[in-house]
Formats: sequence, C-alpha cells, structure tokens
Amino acid sequence: MDTLKLKGTYNFKILDVNGKVRDEFSVDNIVTSAGKAQLALLAGDASATPFTYLAVGTSTTAVAIGQTALAAEITDTGLARAAGTVSRITTTVTNDTFKLVYTWTASGSKTVEEVGVFNAASSGTMLSRALTGTKTLANGETLTATYTLAFA
Repeated sequence: MDTLKLKGTYNFKILDVNGKVRDEFSVDNIVTSAGKAQLALLAGDASATPFTYLAVGTSTTAVAIGQTALAAEITDTGLARAAGTVSRITTTVTNDTFKLVYTWTASGSKTVEEVGVFNAASSGTMLSRALTGTKTLANGETLTATYTLAFA
C-alpha cells in the first residue's frame, strides 16, 4: 500500500550589499491544515488557486498546524509578500516536488523570524509556515527563499 507524505523545506541565502554570501540555512516546515485542504482541492478543481506567493514576518510565535497566517507579516522595507517562480523538480520520481523561489532586496533594516507560502497576494490560504531564527537584514542585502514540497 502506498502512503503519501508531504515533506516541506525552506532553504535561504542572504547576500550582503557586495553580493557575498553572508548566511545560508535551511528549516523544515509544518504544512497547515488549510494548506492540506487546498492541496486536495487543487487535485480535483481546475479553478483552484495554486500556491505561488512567499512572505516573511517578524514573529517568533510557535508554529502550529491550525495557523492560517503569519503572526507578524512584513509589508515594508522591500520584504513584502511576493509571487515567486514556480517549478517542479524530481526528488524520487519525475516531477514529484513543488519548488517556489523568490529573492527580496531589503530597502531598510528588518529582522526576519518567520516564513510562509500562500496562494494570494494578500490573505489567501497559507500552505506552510516555519520559523527562521533571528535573521537581520540591512539595507541593500538580499534574502532568497527556496521552498520545496516533496510528495513522497
């Protein structure tokens, strides 16, 4: 009997103002209850809205499966929610992994503590959420987030 499991991971890279790697790190996430429900809808409804947005926030609130939004989403300093580049990659079998990538450029100083994937430019359904640990960005630095969700 086959069992479908979801394995989501965020990979991050922070570049300083000179384009040099200042930090690289990865964090696992929780796929939310609402995210699972939306994934099921995507499988059977061609009009369902796919997950194409990444957002970061400043809260250290613990991650929980019932969450529907970031606790303190950033909407300024160049770090607002944005549509990423979507693709499928191969983890175990051809095209079994969803990939979403976006690079922000900070236009001021901000501390990032949380990250999430959404299906809308505002509000919408949150697929996943994770804590990043305290990551401070200075004006002109970039943060690239790569989210993968493997269907294993």
